[in-house]
Amino acid sequence: MTIYTIDNINQPLSTTLYNELQKDILSGLIKPGTKLTEHVLCKKYDVSRTPVREAFRQLETDGLIENIPNRGAFAVGLSQRDISDLFDLRALFEVKAVEWAIQRMEDEDIGALKENMDFMEFYTLKDDTEKVLQFNAEFHGIIYAGTKDKILHKTLLTYQTYLKYSAPAKTYAGDYLKTILEEHRALFKAFETRNIAAGKKAMETHMSQSKLRRMVDYF
Repeated sequence: MTIYTIDNINQPLSTTLYNELQKDILSGLIKPGTKLTEHVLCKKYDVSRTPVREAFRQLETDGLIENIPNRGAFAVGLSQRDISDLFDLRALFEVKAVEWAIQRMEDEDIGALKENMDFMEFYTLKDDTEKVLQFNAEFHGIIYAGTKDKILHKTLLTYQTYLKYSAPAKTYAGDYLKTILEEHRALFKAFETRNIAAGKKAMETHMSQSKLRRMVDYF
């Protein structure tokens, strides 16, 4: 089973540039209303106009830039409501992904989840937040691949990317790693026992708590 992550390598130049600009817009490094000029980006990234224009087309499709006739391309940020809505939409799709993945995953895929859980437990004991978050994302990636549905898989990776870069920076409480480990243990148990109802409930809880943990800095 191929596991895709939100940070890919060996991509076409236009895709690499698109990813960089997407991250900078979502994170606010490029602020809403900033004009994006082709020749400036060509010089900054040492590329021709072709990959810049292709990146612009993709970003406009995403709604992250707006091309205004006779004025140029301008960055469009995400509002607090946009981000809240993203969390809610992701939650709906994550629950559906659990349902399909429990039905469709092979035993070796469940084994991959188990291996991932072992790493999460190890790095939780080490209090290594960066590593735990890495395996957290990979845990979800295994579930996405396990749905055997390319559209749902791609959609969830997109939501994961948007929320990774656009949600407020998180200050992690002392029990944060242990909390998310327990949430993932509940998910894994549902997969191990092929219990769809328990898996959906565990994912609903995990997603609602994830939103609370990340959105609290807005209030």
